[in-house]
Amino acid sequence: MILHILKNRGKVCETMKKNKHKEELVKINSLLEETGKIEKNSKTFEKLMFIYSIAIKELLIKIETIKEEFKIFYDYEIIDHINTRIKTPESILKKMQDKKCELTYVDMINNINDIAGIRVICPLKKDIFTIKDLILNLPGIQLVKEKDYITNPKKSGYSSYHLILDVPITLSRKIMYVRVEVQIRTMAMDFWASIEHKAKYKTRDEINRSQSKEFIKYAKMLTKIDDNIIKLKC
Repeated sequence: MILHILKNRGKVCETMKKNKHKEELVKINSLLEETGKIEKNSKTFEKLMFIYSIAIKELLIKIETIKEEFKIFYDYEIIDHINTRIKTPESILKKMQDKKCELTYVDMINNINDIAGIRVICPLKKDIFTIKDLILNLPGIQLVKEKDYITNPKKSGYSSYHLILDVPITLSRKIMYVRVEVQIRTMAMDFWASIEHKAKYKTRDEINRSQSKEFIKYAKMLTKIDDNIIKLKC
């Protein structure tokens, strides 16, 4: 029922969204006082980070509403918790270098899709796809890209559902779209990803082949746990 309502609301603004989407995406660039090399301590960089933070707040309110609605109307906690973050300047610049981008504001906006990030943690694997559909049917939300690492996990064992979205925000009576990455995963998947990330990126020693195989084995074990819990709930 709720999906039907959201889909209908989404259709109402679909025509307007298609007509204005490209124009609104450009407006972020139009806010730039300079288009040259990124200066992380500059006023321009500060303004851009502010815009990304507003986009997170806008989407977070909508996702929190979904969480509370299911809890109150359906007596079901479809979302356990939600985390948000803005990439640090150092992380942004490193990713741009890894992608061989020019270190300019324009390249940052056009090529780095996960400056603003939201992670949605849910109890069961089947909840991931429900949450994904609910988010995509929110009025004004524009899907840019999606990656299903639930059905097709990475070789490392990583599982999650990734959405790259353009989120509408209003500033000075102008509407613009700001890019936000959303990751949806179960609590078991989040536990594995957190441990794997710390082992791979937060320690000085590289993970060897034997340790990598262990991480893959544990990821498969957690996937089985997720699948078996769904059977118990059914």
